[in-house]
Amino acid sequence: MKIGILSDTHNNLENLQTALDLFKNKGIDTLIHCGDLTEVEVTRAMQDFRVIFTLGNGDIASGEIRAALLAQNPENYVGLVFTGRIGEARVAATHGHLPGHVDELVHSGEYDYVFKGHSHQHKEETVGFTRLINPGALGGLRREDRHVCILDLDTSKAKFFKIKS
Repeated sequence: MKIGILSDTHNNLENLQTALDLFKNKGIDTLIHCGDLTEVEVTRAMQDFRVIFTLGNGDIASGEIRAALLAQNPENYVGLVFTGRIGEARVAATHGHLPGHVDELVHSGEYDYVFKGHSHQHKEETVGFTRLINPGALGGLRREDRHVCILDLDTSKAKFFKIKS
């Protein structure tokens, strides 16, 4: 099973649509978005996917975002932190703006994968037995090129894709 991981859209609908087209072409139906959509209107673009969305510091309209995503699919998730299973993988996701929160998740030993955003820099590292993946950003402050990540949970292979903007 493959999942799409993205973060920090910051209303960049063009980059989001490019990423969603990539995910559709790769047969992905579940997305983990690590926060900072920033506007409720952006949720409509993701209506064809199951979405696990963690609220970021830029998601001021959090109530409206939550209502829109849950109306699109009752299996969607919206909150500050997601913890659970996707297939056999134990996963956690958060935006990354709450001090110490990511470290707690990574060092707990409870998760195979922890996903985060906020820094606008794509990164993958292993801490103990936990893989920490930041897909990078689709919008907002430009610290590097735009990226998303596809993770194959069956093979544990993560691949970053550059999104042209």
